[in-house]
Amino acid sequence: MLVLVINSGSSSLKYQLRDLDAGTVLTEGIVDRIGFPAEGGEVGVADHEEALEVVDAALHEVLAGRQIDAVGHRVVHGGERFGDPVLIDNEITRAIERLNPLAPLHNPANVLGIRAIAEKWPDMPQVAVFDTAYHRTLPERAWRYAVPDWLYTRHGIRRYGFHGTSHQYVAGRAAGLLGLEPAAFDGVVLHLGNGASATAVQGGRSIDTSMGFTPLEGLVMGTRSGDIDPSILVFLGRLGMSSDEIDDLLNRESGLKALGGSNDMRTLVEAAERGDAKARRALDVASYRLAKYVGAYHVAVGGAKAIVFTAGIGENSSVFRALVAEQLGALGVVLDTEANAVRSPEPRVISAPGSAIPVLVVPTDEERAIAEATAAVVSSALGERASR
Repeated sequence: MLVLVINSGSSSLKYQLRDLDAGTVLTEGIVDRIGFPAEGGEVGVADHEEALEVVDAALHEVLAGRQIDAVGHRVVHGGERFGDPVLIDNEITRAIERLNPLAPLHNPANVLGIRAIAEKWPDMPQVAVFDTAYHRTLPERAWRYAVPDWLYTRHGIRRYGFHGTSHQYVAGRAAGLLGLEPAAFDGVVLHLGNGASATAVQGGRSIDTSMGFTPLEGLVMGTRSGDIDPSILVFLGRLGMSSDEIDDLLNRESGLKALGGSNDMRTLVEAAERGDAKARRALDVASYRLAKYVGAYHVAVGGAKAIVFTAGIGENSSVFRALVAEQLGALGVVLDTEANAVRSPEPRVISAPGSAIPVLVVPTDEERAIAEATAAVVSSALGERASR
């Protein structure tokens, strides 16, 4: 089966074409600056429909007469309704659109991608795979905020969690590396990129996660503050800052960028090694905050069978992994320095043989997970039709 995976942003469209039978990626790329004027001789792309024409041209070169069987969309927010991938129709599209207030930077763009595909290929099966779905298993004690009930019942204010597709995929791969069935895996999965989140996994299910109502809560991230005293928001409002200004401050001007002057981990590590105090401070704050979450989630899962690093920073920054592990001595965590220094696309153990908890690096592959989920939903729908 050929599955086209689409990840639509407000001004970009990322795509990947996968042959699931062969287990290969046929092509991938990104169309960016959608809706922006052309620059430096580049041809401008007016909207997502036009972006899809660019994608279509790239696909034509590798399809060689074959047909795409389905399209899988990464959709950031599924709210409380969507706990599983779903075959898209007009009603589902409108339901995703109604969740726009919960993810104003993401869901509107996801809908634009869905509608662009429907316009170009009206008979193409489309599947929505939700970032929040894996976290639908959170118990109420984890998803509830200690605020008046009407904030939840009227406005849906609760912990939703994000990066779910990655966390679920990585937890499954980590279980396999340890010789466990996915349902027997208890551990802490750390998705560390420009956006970062930690998830407590018990019995293969998400039972707590660091991101909350929005992706702002939790860890120190590239440009996001993570956890912060809510009264600071009130204080800033009283200083005269608008809600949009506060939103921009906490989501785009905070985190590693604010602490160390850059949201790029490699830049910060290099600067810290040269003696830059601000860069060192950024690494110290971010690693300390992450280590606290690991300790909390070790308790939450009743004793982690593994601590798993994934995503851009988690997979590639041996320095940051070491900074985190150094603070987990109370849990009996010991890294193997040589194993930690290895760069590899394969899942691997980086802890020393005597470590009380294995520490793993498991590369994520959200596109593969989305493609496989899409294939499963479409095959199930075709099977139901055939049995009628």
